[in-house]
Amino acid sequence: MVNLKISPKAQKDMLEIKEYISEELGNPTAATNLLAKITKRFRDLMEFPLIGVPLSSVIKIETSYRYLVCGQYTAFYRYENDTVYVDRVLYGRRDFMRILFGDVAKEEDN
Repeated sequence: MVNLKISPKAQKDMLEIKEYISEELGNPTAATNLLAKITKRFRDLMEFPLIGVPLSSVIKIETSYRYLVCGQYTAFYRYENDTVYVDRVLYGRRDFMRILFGDVAKEEDN
């Protein structure tokens, strides 16, 4: 089993997901269930760190990121030196390229 580190940004993402579903959509039970599902997927990564798809297989940027779909959300992570680093957990329709890579993504679009 490998180590798991969840970045402050990923922790903030998860808190915002919970708040949005609980407060904006008025469904705290769904929020709790979704976070439990995401947390379970993180535990899966500790046993099988390569289960996520390499992000560079679907974009034109060379990167060590992998991604793992958790319902309508996607966890972006790296696996290095027996540690899984979860960097972001984003809603599937968000522009993850710009969020993860900023200006590099703009250059790739041209």
